[in-house]
Amino acid sequence: MAEMFSYAFMRHALLAAVLTGALCSAVAFFVVLKRLSFLGVGISHTALAGIALGLVTGLDPFWCGSAFAVATALATGHISRRGQLYEDTVIGIFFAAGMALGVAMLSSLKGYYPEIFSLLFGNILSVSPADLRLLAAVAAPVLLFIALFFKELLAISFDEEAALASGLPVKPLYYGLLAAMALTVMISVKLVGIVLASALLVIPAAAGYRFSKNYRGMFLLSLATGIGGSAGGLILSYYLDLPSGAAIVLFMALLFAASLLCRPRSR
Repeated sequence: MAEMFSYAFMRHALLAAVLTGALCSAVAFFVVLKRLSFLGVGISHTALAGIALGLVTGLDPFWCGSAFAVATALATGHISRRGQLYEDTVIGIFFAAGMALGVAMLSSLKGYYPEIFSLLFGNILSVSPADLRLLAAVAAPVLLFIALFFKELLAISFDEEAALASGLPVKPLYYGLLAAMALTVMISVKLVGIVLASALLVIPAAAGYRFSKNYRGMFLLSLATGIGGSAGGLILSYYLDLPSGAAIVLFMALLFAASLLCRPRSR
């Protein structure tokens, strides 16, 4: 273990894994409660269009992808809340359109772009100090939003109509949660890539849900699963010579499987 972290890039990777795991598990708590898991899948894949646009135009792929991800999340929420289409229908349309647009733009690129593979499947071992500062800069406002409005977000996740009747600003809170999801997905892309990013928005909270009987326990267990799963998957990838993104998701999936086998959730 000491030999593993004697390398600077492994220390950077571990710090990125812990930071991303904490952020994803905090947001995943509300994603699972409000049943927005499929939206996470749609956001992560639609972000491919923004990333491709950044590569084609020479702009920063992360910020282009973030803009597309946030726009997709807010547009989905707006269309579904107006009752024009069901939420899963809107997500399905944006999912397909975003992927198609991304593939079309990437096909116009000439030459070899190794960052495309990294964005699709993640490459946490390439995280630099500048990347860590970027992760912290994006994670800080998302975590601050959750900390400041935790009770309000919990209220709209359990019963949106009751929250509205009690005078809570339901619509701004809902859109804020969607934007937080989108930014969290983009941070996860650096860790596990577009293909697997949505898993980090579901598995930690799902494991916590299985083990706990109240929301406090679920939140804490979600954090433990997210942080422990990210760090454990990174260590596993080092010793088994596996892709780090896949190892992190598989390790979290094993933790969730353990929650199913060890203790069924009480009714």
